[in-house]
Amino acid sequence: MTMKHSGARKLKESTNFYSSFDQINGVHPWMDAVTDGYVSYKVRELRSGKVAYFNFILAKEMGLIPPDHPNQMTEDLENKLIETFSLQIINEYDELVQRRVDPETVRPHRYMATRYLQLQHANKQGKTSGDGRGIWNGTVYHRGITWDVSSRGTGVTCLAPGAVEAKKPLKTGGTEFGYGCGLAEIDELFGASILAEIMHLQGLKTERMLCVIDLGKGYGIGVRAAQNLIRPAHLFLYLKQEKYETLKAATDYLIERQISNKAWNITARGMAKYDEMLSAVCKAFAEFTAQLDIDYIFAWLDWDGDNVLADAGIIDYGSVRQFGIRHDKYRYDDIERFSTNLNEQKQKARLIVQVFVQMVDYLKTKKKKPLREFANHPQVEKFNELFDAKRANRILYRMGFNETQRNNIFAQPGLFEKFDKEFSYFERAKISGSSERVADGVNHAALYNMRTIMREYPQFLSESPLPFDKRWMLENTFFKKILSGFAKAKDARMGEKQRRHIESFQKTYRELVNVAAGKQKPEGILKGICERSEKLNTDKRITGNALIEMVEEIISEKKKGLSMEQIQKIIDRLVFEQNGNPEVPVSRYYRELQSRPAVKMDLFAKLLSLVEENSESI
Repeated sequence: MTMKHSGARKLKESTNFYSSFDQINGVHPWMDAVTDGYVSYKVRELRSGKVAYFNFILAKEMGLIPPDHPNQMTEDLENKLIETFSLQIINEYDELVQRRVDPETVRPHRYMATRYLQLQHANKQGKTSGDGRGIWNGTVYHRGITWDVSSRGTGVTCLAPGAVEAKKPLKTGGTEFGYGCGLAEIDELFGASILAEIMHLQGLKTERMLCVIDLGKGYGIGVRAAQNLIRPAHLFLYLKQEKYETLKAATDYLIERQISNKAWNITARGMAKYDEMLSAVCKAFAEFTAQLDIDYIFAWLDWDGDNVLADAGIIDYGSVRQFGIRHDKYRYDDIERFSTNLNEQKQKARLIVQVFVQMVDYLKTKKKKPLREFANHPQVEKFNELFDAKRANRILYRMGFNETQRNNIFAQPGLFEKFDKEFSYFERAKISGSSERVADGVNHAALYNMRTIMREYPQFLSESPLPFDKRWMLENTFFKKILSGFAKAKDARMGEKQRRHIESFQKTYRELVNVAAGKQKPEGILKGICERSEKLNTDKRITGNALIEMVEEIISEKKKGLSMEQIQKIIDRLVFEQNGNPEVPVSRYYRELQSRPAVKMDLFAKLLSLVEENSESI
C-alpha cells in the first residue's frame, strides 16, 4: 500500500470513528411538533476554539464514543467536537448589516432557539422570551433512549432580555444591554461542568455538560445534554396565551418523549393521559424538592417553570448552589429582584404543580380557569404528602440508614417525628443578629453544622466500649462539634435549653438505631451506618463559594499556561471524588472507574484547601 493510500485510509477511519456526532445537525423533533415553539437561525461554523472539557462518561452513555474509548482527548475527537459544536448563529443584526459570511461555513440546517416563559421579561405570557444565547443542536438516539443536546454561548437571539429591552437586533458580543451579549463566560461553563456532574452523582435529575469549547478572551460554548431538556415554561406560555392547539401539541410531545424514554409509565389514551402525566409530575417535583431541601441545594424555582426541567431536574447552573450547612435565609441578588430561599422552594414547586393542574384542566375543558381555583386540588394536596415522605426518607438516608433500616423506623409510629423535632431544632437555628450582605446576595447564617454530627455521632457510638444504652457523648463535646464557624461569641455558650435538646437528640438517635436493627443487635449495624454517613456527609463537599474560588484558581493557572489536558483531568478528578454514593443508580462507566486522573498536585492541593475553607459556606 502506498503512503498516499495509507493516509487516505487513516483519514477515512478517523472520520468514521466519530461519525455518531453527525446526527447532531440542528434537526430536532420539537420543530415539527410545535411549529410556533421556536425561532430558527442559520448557523455558521467558527472553525476555531479548543476543547477545554469533554465528558467522556456521558458521551459513552449517549453512544457518541465507543465504550472502550480512553478518557483522553485525541486530535481527531477534538476536530470533530469543534466541527460539531463550535458554532455561532447568523442573527437579525448580522442580516441587517449584511455581515459577510463565508458560504462554506454555513450549516445546511437551521437551528432553533426555543420559546418559553420567563419572569424576568416584561411580557408575562412568554411572547418575547426563551433561549437568549443558545441553540438546540439536535438529538442523539442510542439503545432506545433519545437525548437532547443544546448549546449556550452561540450568539444573541431575539428572545434575549437585552434584545427585547433594546427593541432592536443586537450584535453578538455587545454589552450595552444586560443579558444581551449572547456569549457565555468560560468560568461559568467550568463551574457548571463540575457541579452538574456532582448533582448527577447525588441522584438528582439534571442537565449535564457534554463539552466546553474555549473560544479565548474569557468566552466559550457550553454543550449540555439530558434525556429531555423541555422545561415546564415551554408549555406554560401557551397556557398563558390560551393557545389551545399549540399547548396540546407541546404537551403531547413531552408525554411521548417521556414514554419512549421509559421515564413515565403512562398507559391511558385520550384525555386520561393528561391525568397520568399530572400524577407523574406531582411525584417528581415533590421528591426533587425534598431532596434539594435536605441536601441544602439552592435552585431558583418559581411558578414560570423556567429554571427547572419538566420532569423535575436542574437546568441552568448560573443560580444553583450547594450549601455546606442549612443557609435557608440566603437570597441571590439578581439586580432587579431577590431570589427565593431554600425554605420557599417547596411552595414554589407546589405552585408549579398547581399550574400543571390548571393546564390539564384547560386541555380537558378548553376553558382556562383562574389558578387560585386549583389551590386545593387533590394532586396539589398530594404534593405535600409526597414531599414529607421523601424528606423523612432523605434525612434517614443521609444519616446512613439503608432502605431496610429506614422501613423499620417508619414502621414504628411517631419515632421519626420525635427525632425530626430535635434534628430540626439544631438544623434551622441561626446565629444571633439578622441578615447580612454577602458577595452576591443576603444571608442569615446557620448556627449549627448537622452534617458533622451525622458523620461523627455513629462513629462515636461504634467506638465506645460501654454497653449500647450507656454510650453518651459529653454535652460539651457534642455542642462543639455542631457549632458552625459562623457562630458569634454569645452563640458559642451552651445554655440549659441546648443541653436538653442534646440529651433528647442522643436518646432518640439511639432509639432509631435500635429499631433500625430489627432482630439484630444495634451494635451490628453501626459499621454500615458509619461507612454510609461518612460518604454522604463528606468533608470534601463542594459548596457554591468553594466552586467559584476553585474555578477562579483554575482560570488563573490557565492564563499562566495550564494545559487543556490538565484542566480536563482536574475537573474529572474533582467529579470522580464524589462518585460512589449509596443507592444512586449510575452507568457502568462510573461503577467501573478504577484509577483517578493524574493531576498537577500542587494545584489540586490548593483546590482541596479551598473546599476545606468553604466547607460551611453558601
